[in-house]
Amino acid sequence: MKGKVSVVICEGGSPASEIERVMAEVRQAVLLDNLEKMKQIEKIGSLHLLTNYPGLAAEAASLGVEVEQNELAEKDFHVGKKLAGLINRENLDNIFYMGGAGIPLVTPAELEEICTLLLASQEVVYANNVMSADVVAFTPGNLINDIELPAADNVLGMSLRDGAGVEQRLFRNTTGLLFDLDTPADLLILAGSPLAGPRTRRLLNGLDLDLSRLERAKAVLGGDYEEAILLGRVGAPVIAHINQNLKLRLRVFSEERGMKALGREEEGAVVSVMGFFLEEVGPRRFVRYLEKVAQCAFLDTRVLMNHLLGYRPPAEDRFFSDLGRWQEIEHPKIREMTRAFVEAEIPIICGAHSLVLGGLWALVDEIGPTHDHYRP
Repeated sequence: MKGKVSVVICEGGSPASEIERVMAEVRQAVLLDNLEKMKQIEKIGSLHLLTNYPGLAAEAASLGVEVEQNELAEKDFHVGKKLAGLINRENLDNIFYMGGAGIPLVTPAELEEICTLLLASQEVVYANNVMSADVVAFTPGNLINDIELPAADNVLGMSLRDGAGVEQRLFRNTTGLLFDLDTPADLLILAGSPLAGPRTRRLLNGLDLDLSRLERAKAVLGGDYEEAILLGRVGAPVIAHINQNLKLRLRVFSEERGMKALGREEEGAVVSVMGFFLEEVGPRRFVRYLEKVAQCAFLDTRVLMNHLLGYRPPAEDRFFSDLGRWQEIEHPKIREMTRAFVEAEIPIICGAHSLVLGGLWALVDEIGPTHDHYRP
């Protein structure tokens, strides 16, 4: 066992709309709740926050966090350069890095586990996802100098593995280490979870969130051999987790995994079989077909959106789509698609990659095992 772990958290942005501001407020509450958990862990030696939010900086500093405020606009902020500068300046050795709301349901026991794994290792990178990670832990810290510094933090783990040539290991798959607060779909799941921290719960209780479609979908998940559609960047672990714990038949259409980490989204190269089908028949008929084969659906709509438009639509359109507020969406294709999903006879839950990974994982754990041999 060597030294202690240094936690580095990056949280910032420039929210341009009311829904983006709400997301930013909840993310900051999650971050502060997590800082309280981290202060309980003896193996954590220092806490560092990089942010451009003055209020968050002040609250974090009051908790004993070392804060570096950044004035750059979001588009000019380079995560890799900032992280490398901090590591080299402070001579940090055992690094636990995460985005501000990367693991909102993490437990102190899971944080302790991350630190134990890291401190017992010589040269390694841990991540909660192979290609697009929200949480990365690595040692030694100077590995950061052996890679091409990534502009986005979701490829940090992959960059360390490929650039520094070190072994990459994955954390255990748990709700705490997989569920990420990235979109309003995750916000809805978090609002329905009993595990949110105190600051987060107070804020969520004051929001007027419509959980009705999600509650209907959860009823399907907890039923007896009903059918659910999973579409988008769906991975094998969440499929296995569902099969092991729920009486549910799945129809899975997994496409474009790694589209962000591999640069396909930025290049406009995202292509989807289900996207072609949607274009061919139109949103209304597309939904009618979904209704014929399943009782609910969880859609990573970013794959469909990028396929339809050839680029990622603005955050406001994406977020309104997740909430089903189709009347407020600017782009006609996204508006038409979202309206069809909202008016479907079955509950269709829309979100991003986090919905069909950590989001579903959290829902399965919330519902609990329904197979007879799991019951006491």
